[in-house]
Formats: sequence, structure tokens, C-alpha cells
Amino acid sequence: MSTTPDLESLGRHGDIVIVGGGLAGLFCALKLAPRPVTVITAAPLGEGASTAWAQGGIAAAVGEGDTAESHAADTIAVGAGIVDEAVALGLAREAAPRIHDLLAYGVPFDRDLEGRLAVAREAAHSARRIVHVRGDMAGQAIITALTQAVRATPSIRVLEGWSAEALLTDGGAVCGLQLRKVGAPSAPVLIATSAVVLATGGIGHLYAVTTNPAEASGQGLAIAARAGALIADPEFVQFHPTAIMVGRDPAPLATEALRGEGATLINGAGERFMPALHPLAELAPRDIVARGVFAEVAAGRGAFLDATQALGPKFAHEFPTVYQSCISAGIDPAKQPIPIAPAAHYHMGGIAVDRHGRSSLAGLWAAGEVSSTGAHGANRLASNSLLEAVVYAARIAEDIASRDLAPSSGRVDPAEHARNGAFDSAEEQSLRMLMSAKVGVIRDRAGLSEAVRTLAELERDAASPALANSAAAALLVATAALARTESRGAHYRADYPDENPAQAKRTLTTLAEARDRAAALMRDSAVILPFPTQPQTALV
Repeated sequence: MSTTPDLESLGRHGDIVIVGGGLAGLFCALKLAPRPVTVITAAPLGEGASTAWAQGGIAAAVGEGDTAESHAADTIAVGAGIVDEAVALGLAREAAPRIHDLLAYGVPFDRDLEGRLAVAREAAHSARRIVHVRGDMAGQAIITALTQAVRATPSIRVLEGWSAEALLTDGGAVCGLQLRKVGAPSAPVLIATSAVVLATGGIGHLYAVTTNPAEASGQGLAIAARAGALIADPEFVQFHPTAIMVGRDPAPLATEALRGEGATLINGAGERFMPALHPLAELAPRDIVARGVFAEVAAGRGAFLDATQALGPKFAHEFPTVYQSCISAGIDPAKQPIPIAPAAHYHMGGIAVDRHGRSSLAGLWAAGEVSSTGAHGANRLASNSLLEAVVYAARIAEDIASRDLAPSSGRVDPAEHARNGAFDSAEEQSLRMLMSAKVGVIRDRAGLSEAVRTLAELERDAASPALANSAAAALLVATAALARTESRGAHYRADYPDENPAQAKRTLTTLAEARDRAAALMRDSAVILPFPTQPQTALV
């Protein structure tokens, strides 16, 4: 594996470029071997990916008596009426083979005393089907194993410390990338490519309170949208209800598996509040739990995760990652409730892709959180995200491997990507505060309208390509949230608290449409364009 590929050589020999060093990107690269592929990642390989932060594990119907059909049914039930049922079933049926792939790459999933894969239960699953590593270390273990496998694979070249800030197109097809060196002032570099796979992660860091790393700032979503790609379901942002509030950014996560093992949610008076909100109490779908926690925090009562009775002295051994996060902040979770709040955690929306991971732009595929497959609907089922990443990464590798890719034309025009200003961290922080305040757990028309106007101006005027991309991703979320005049799944409107059956469909939009919505709102504050949008582009 080379870590210093010649930038000028990319694209000359039908190069495949994968942007992103998380689970989807690395798994796709390994599945493409021995076909040459280049992985581009802003952070050092194995760092900066949300995968490494994932504590829950991977959902797979590998336990005795469990079935893919049951797994799909749970996925559909949680997705609030807009899950693509065929996609959900296909995902569940491919789970077991992908788990065995990960085992072959060296992921040390937990096993029971008889040597079978150990499975745990998480919220809204009807069976124990979550495959873990040491309770809450699945994400880090997966990234470590895949990083080692990638470094040992000669056909994979890795380019670390570069960010992709634009896609280049020729005749509507992706033909290259605009890259920039991370961490130092530099001019952009244009490279030609024959195929691009975006695996850049989500948008959590567009919010002031998030469990996601700084790299999850919507860059991949934005560059695809700027190139004209169709975007699906951007309004659906999942807020994890139990981020640990100890003043860290990103906030450490108290895994849902803790509640699966009996931990309860209490307020500052020691009272459980979830039984009054849902029959499943602490194991209700995440959006309901997040709003319950948010209400306690907003009312000034505070919210806490109490595992003192359910785990007590077993906490450190069974959930070492959470335990260390608490201990480092002066909290002993074996003896004390953990202070929590909802935090932006996962984006169900993203680049619209078909069952092969193909976007609406020829030459562009997407996998993992940057994509939207239809599997999650309005509310992702716990631990389905890592599963979706490996299933679609494998499908993309198979799809690309079946093609005879021609070398790129190399005709790339830098004129429309000429922004070259310095990144303004104060403006970024203002964007994050705005998103948390106006496009967060609970939304309404006034707040969303304010967000749309502000984000449209920032997206238009930002001198920094990275900041303009973040603003574009945020604008897609805010405009779609304003257009969906109902509450569904993770999208909750205080002014439209009920589901509207007429809106039980996925959102399909483009950045051009988001800009048009913002411009109409600026001209007339009473304007809300009809929902859903009518995209001008279809999936290839």
C-alpha cells in the first residue's frame, strides 16, 4: 500500500477514487482488490471517521430463531412510513455474509461460551441481534481491523491529509475532484478520475451538540449537491438521546445498549419520565426518547442515565468506553447517574442512490452515511447504519468491478470552483449554533425560516470552500424541514405535531431547488413552496 500516490497519475489508468476512510470507504476498497483504487482521507487513516465512535455494533439476524424478515419488519416499523421495504429486506438478508467478511478481515466480534456470535438487544429491535465487540467497542475494533487490512493490501493507495472540496463534471458525468491539503494554506489541486465513490460520512458536526467528529460536516453531501446530484430525505436528522454532557465537543456517547441492559432515564428529582411517554419506555424509538430527554432539559429538571442498579460494579467491564468517558469527567457511572442531552448523531438523508449505490450522476457512487438508500426512512433503527455501510460498499465494489472503466477525459474546469478564502471558525460556530437552535430536536416555521435565510446568505457569500459546503448541506436540511409540514420520525414540528398521510413519501430535491426555496422565502416570508419537490433528475 502506497501512502504517497502521484496526484498527476490519478485518472490515467482508469483510477477508482474513494473519498473517506471510514467503514464504507475502507470496506469498498478491500472488496475491489486486487483492482487498483486510491483512498483519499482528510484525517490519518483510521481517524476522523464516525465509525470509530460507534458503540452499538452491527444489526444482523444471526441469532437462534431470528430472521431477516423480522429484522426488516423492525426497520420498517421504526422508519415511520417511508422506508423502502425492498431495500430494508435486501439489507437484512445480506447482513450475515457481511458479518463473516468482517470476521475474515480480523474484526473480533464477541462470542458466547459455545463459540457462536454473541448478540444483544437494542431499542425497537424485537430480538437480540446486535453483534458487539467488548460491549461498546465495535466501531473502534472495526476501524482498527480494516485499517490494518488496507495497509496490507498492495492494490490500495492511500492519500492522507487531503480533503475533497468539489466534484468536477464533463457532460453531466463526474470526471474528477478538486482537492486541497488539510491544515495549511494551499492552492487547490485538480485530479481526473474514472469513478468516484463518496464515503465521507454525515453532517452531525453542523450542530453545536453532536456525537460526531469534526470531519462529519457535510462536505461529501455538499460537493455532490453542487455537482447536481439528487438528494433524498435531508430533513431527517437523528438525535441520539443520551450524549454525555461533560463539556466535550464532540460529546461522548452513552450507548443505547445500556438501556437494553436495564439502565433507566431519570430527571434531577430521580423520577423516571419515559414510561409516561411510550409503552416501551427507555426502549422506545430514538426520536421519542430524544424528545423526552429534551423536554426534561428544557424544563430545567435535567436528564440523567442511571445504570447504578442495572449494572453497578459490572459497568467498567461491560461498557469500558462509556465508563472511561465518565471517569475522565469525574463521574463514576457505577455509583452516579450520568448527565445527558440529545445530540445530532446520524443523518438518514443524503445522496440518493439506487440498490447498487449509484447516484443520479454517472461516475458517482455513494455509501455509508453520506448516502440515502431508503433503508432508514424517517428514523434509523439502532445499529443498522454500520450494516448499511458494508452492504452498499460491497454492492458498489461489485458494480464497479463489472465495468470496463475508460480513463477520464481529463477536461476539468476550475472556474466554477474558484473560492479560495480562509476558513472562518467563528462563522462555522455561528452556523452550528443556528442549526442546534432552529433545525434541531424540535422545529417550527419561524425558526426554520430564519435558518433558511441565514444559511442561504452564507452559502452564497462564504469565501472558504469548506464553509460554503457546510452551509450548502445545512441549507438542504433546513429547506426540506420547512417544506415538510408534519411531524414524522426524527423530524418534529411543534407547529405541525401530527403525521400527515399525504406526506408519507420520501423527499427528493436538489441544491438548486433548495436555493429557489430560500430565494422565494426572502422575497415573501409567507411563502412555503409545495411539498414534496419535483426533482429534475432521476437516478441513473
